[in-house]
Amino acid sequence: MAAAMETEQPGLEIFETAGHEEQVPREEQPKLEPFYVERHSWSQLRKLLTDTRKYHGYMMAKAPHDFTFVKKNDPEGPHSDRIYYLAMSGENRENTLFYSEIPKTINKAAVLLLSWKPLLDLFPAILDYGMYSREEELLRERKRIGTVGIASYDYHRESGTFLFQAGSGIYHVKDGGPHGFTQQPLRPILVETSCPNIRMDPKLCPADPNWIAFIHCNDIWISNIESREERRLTFVHNELANVEEDPKSAGVATFVLQEEFDRYTGYWWCPKAQPTLDGGKVLQILYEENDESEVEIIHVTSPMLETRRTDSFRYPKTGTANPKVTFKISEVTINAEGRIADVVDKELVQPFEILFEGVEYIARAGWTPEGKYIWSILLDRSQTRLQIVLIPPALFIPTEDDAMERQKLIDAVPDSVTPFIIYEETTDIWINIHDIFYVFPQTHEDEIEFIFASECKTGFRHLYKVTSVLKESKYKRSCGSLPAPSDFKCHIKEEIAITSGEWEVLGRHGSNIYVDEAKKLVYFQGTKDSPLEHHLYVVSYESPGEVKRLTERGYSHACCVSQDCDMFISKYSNQKNPHCVSLYRLTGSEDDAAHRTKEFWATILDSAGPLPDYIPPEVFSFESSTGFTLYGMMYKPHNLQPGKKYPTVLFIYGGPQIEIDDQVEGLQYLASQYDFIDLERVGIHGWSYGGYLSLMALTQRSDIFRVAIAGAPVTLWIFYDTGYTERYMGHPEHNEQGYYLGSVAMQAEKFPSEPNRLLLLHGFLDENVHFAHTSILLSFLVRAGKPYDLQIYPQERHSIRVPESGEHYELHLLYYLQENLGSRIAAMKAM
Repeated sequence: MAAAMETEQPGLEIFETAGHEEQVPREEQPKLEPFYVERHSWSQLRKLLTDTRKYHGYMMAKAPHDFTFVKKNDPEGPHSDRIYYLAMSGENRENTLFYSEIPKTINKAAVLLLSWKPLLDLFPAILDYGMYSREEELLRERKRIGTVGIASYDYHRESGTFLFQAGSGIYHVKDGGPHGFTQQPLRPILVETSCPNIRMDPKLCPADPNWIAFIHCNDIWISNIESREERRLTFVHNELANVEEDPKSAGVATFVLQEEFDRYTGYWWCPKAQPTLDGGKVLQILYEENDESEVEIIHVTSPMLETRRTDSFRYPKTGTANPKVTFKISEVTINAEGRIADVVDKELVQPFEILFEGVEYIARAGWTPEGKYIWSILLDRSQTRLQIVLIPPALFIPTEDDAMERQKLIDAVPDSVTPFIIYEETTDIWINIHDIFYVFPQTHEDEIEFIFASECKTGFRHLYKVTSVLKESKYKRSCGSLPAPSDFKCHIKEEIAITSGEWEVLGRHGSNIYVDEAKKLVYFQGTKDSPLEHHLYVVSYESPGEVKRLTERGYSHACCVSQDCDMFISKYSNQKNPHCVSLYRLTGSEDDAAHRTKEFWATILDSAGPLPDYIPPEVFSFESSTGFTLYGMMYKPHNLQPGKKYPTVLFIYGGPQIEIDDQVEGLQYLASQYDFIDLERVGIHGWSYGGYLSLMALTQRSDIFRVAIAGAPVTLWIFYDTGYTERYMGHPEHNEQGYYLGSVAMQAEKFPSEPNRLLLLHGFLDENVHFAHTSILLSFLVRAGKPYDLQIYPQERHSIRVPESGEHYELHLLYYLQENLGSRIAAMKAM
């Protein structure tokens, strides 16, 4: 639910299928009569829907994504540089790896369309997808992945090694690196294993790409893809069938971190290896260990008789206990022959909750470029205090059960070894987590420089270059006292605002920054020119000045910049044109950002444009009563008949800032501009938070909304998770009235008493917004004597993924709107 909790603009959809006619000016119009949709049977609507889906398939072709730029080893050789990416193959509609050659020169008089070349041979015959395991299914839900095939890949530039998961297997191939580029598709090599169950989240070791790590049954394992040596590193999970008795995990991001903070991993390889005296090396993995002993367990029983089973999982409801977290390190010593000589598990010298008082969530983590420090972004439970900390690996000691031996290890750690809080910000509202954090290589032992994005200073997310002084703490562990919250806080030597203004730097869902250290430039994506368009910009981080836009106005762009910041790819579209993907070369030798320009190089995905009878939606804006300009998108009927008033459907997601009043204002604004909107026949529909708002709209403004169709709605906020709910509503004990008024189940008596005005849709196996939300609402509706309609999808979770379920959902939606909003019979019912 919360993976898309950024505000979406209100959208308006006119319900009717049929070409466009110019609207007759208002003063010339006769009295408008209702337009009634031609009634279709269920079977007829199903045929129309099938035809429409083919149309949408053309309009919404999946664009390539997850780009990696790779330069050839031999600059004088015959082959070009390459870009690798994931895309759907035309034949089987499954995601796989492709590459395109980047030409050295282009003919500027002609547009070059790059060919997609498959990297993998015999795909997908060699790759056994099979059925997704429960763990994969849940992870795909958290990531909102709807495609099948390869969802992501890891690449090691120096060796040219690709690593990816496909079905239950982990595979690798090599292209680029010291062996150069292949000209033929490569046969994927399965990483063999002794693990009986699914392996997930595979990662290449950046310090030695022969070694990979992965998660198996909530523990971390490593494997050598050449020698096939394998070793389990952590032993916190017991692989018991009983969830109650097996609450710990290592290297895994728990539910709330995945769903509400977009962190999907719980372990991080150190980028550098430490050499040993005998010619070997030490590899390090930082990992998060979770103890969910106090987290509530949710039980969901499948209603399918042939597969009747109970699924149990940990789910921290708002106001209840979150997992207890800590950092640990696994040190793996590799001997001169490349085999594992020793594995040492290390824990913090003091408990996590003492070193980092008040911290509830490890939002992000990793290593500095040299591997000298661990870095982490930490949040308190109320999400009003954020800290960026550096942790020296020397702060970890070998795990020891014997108390006396452990004390000796603690005493051996000097008092000077402590964490460093290099940045802190607080707010009285909440802090939004993002992915923008760039650490520069250290040039001074007592200083650290980084770029971070903050909203707390101006209310808009902007970039700041920060220099922190790594001073020794006054806290002395050897004295036996506990550290104070301020003991590890570092002095900010310099903080430079790189960007500013009433617009935002984008930092979530794939939007990141790209730093050119040679030219002192930073490339980022933002909304400087329009809140409706995302663009790529460049600015100097050393002496910030003019922010230069590099992408074309009139489109919204999602960009990927090459590692050397000499090229970028943009996927762009607008309401008239489907996605295009183009490659550009960055030019301009000066360090001044104002002189950086782009040169079109080639097209990766070309769009033939919309179909001849396609009528694009119209973007509109209005000044709300709150003083803010709000935006929306309106889809007019294709065959708008003068003198007719049309039923209208508001499709909504919203939240948590745009609520019912804003939606009604937008609807009334459009009705004041267009006479064909029939305010007597307005429906509202949304899923998840949009489902919640659809219900609230019907309870609060049943005079405006005739029909509400709510998919997977939150109906009782004390049933939803800690990370999302407490961010906006606080702890339930401190906001009982807010939780009561915000929970639609508690307002059941306010629903209309007429039938055919409320339709609820929900997947029975929903592990995010549990079916209990709908169930308890139904109980209150029955108690209040209110009518409702219900559609259950027994095999679905929070997202509808089974194709037949998706078709049925759309069909049921259309039929319900036709019968209760759009047709003459609906008008008769309303009378």
